[in-house]
Amino acid sequence: MGTTVSAFMPVSLDPPLVLVSLALDSYPAEVLSRPSLPAVRFAVTLLSAAQKMLAGRFAAEGRPSARLALDDVPHVRGSLSGALIPSEGLAALECSVARRVPAGDHLLVIASVIGVPYTAETGDPLIRFRGRYPAL
Repeated sequence: MGTTVSAFMPVSLDPPLVLVSLALDSYPAEVLSRPSLPAVRFAVTLLSAAQKMLAGRFAAEGRPSARLALDDVPHVRGSLSGALIPSEGLAALECSVARRVPAGDHLLVIASVIGVPYTAETGDPLIRFRGRYPAL
């Protein structure tokens, strides 16, 4: 499973925490809300400006599974999360859910960063603003 999110942010450097905002009625929110042992784990890939098509695949209604959406995209499986992680982004983070906070029609997922499979030395981030992907 995978999704494109429009709200992601760092929360804390020590300990390393990030926040992802998901539509409350979405399947990703349902999955990340499930109580489980060990903790629910996932990965976040910060996409580069060259990865618009990949962001679109994971944002589309009725999208295929992450495995199929990544079929022609270089990727690895996270050693700590088991998640499929697209290569060639700006960075990838493996995370473990620390806290879930319902907020209106969204679920805020605060997660501990448990690993950083890669960071890129250079590249521009993929930014979406007013339905477009502007260049920096």
